[in-house]
Amino acid sequence: MAVLGSKFLRKFTNHNVGPASIDLTLADKVLIPVRKDQITLGDKVEYEEIRFTKDHPFILKPGEFVLGATNEFISFSSSVCGFVQGRSSIGRIGLTVQNAGFIDPGFRGTITLELVNESRMAIALIPGYRVVQVVMMEVRDNSEKYDGKYNGQMDPTGSRMYKDEEAVK
Repeated sequence: MAVLGSKFLRKFTNHNVGPASIDLTLADKVLIPVRKDQITLGDKVEYEEIRFTKDHPFILKPGEFVLGATNEFISFSSSVCGFVQGRSSIGRIGLTVQNAGFIDPGFRGTITLELVNESRMAIALIPGYRVVQVVMMEVRDNSEKYDGKYNGQMDPTGSRMYKDEEAVK
């Protein structure tokens, strides 16, 4: 597993490192929300986990939504933050890689990715394929480190909105 640290890079090859960003790769499992008629903000959502390989990719059908994750573990100090976005080549085939986008200073873990097939064709997801890029920025004043409900996640992580203070109990 590659580690992306606050001021250093280890185990990345040249094809991962661009002029202003670093590409991260897709891990080998997805979470699919268990189908219900409705999800209310604040609900606890159930997920089905599916593993896949290069030889047996996960087929994301048109209009489908799943949660994936990066293979790479991110570890930022309190002086670094970042943004994650889908790679242009991935978006151009209709795969939207959406996520919260912002990585707080002090975050540690893999990045959960919200994947949606916006095209009319099925898309085969391959583990290890570069799907997102991260851009890091220095934070001038050391801010408080992120200590939220997703810190330390390792794999696709479902919504934890049920832990939000405004969630209906």
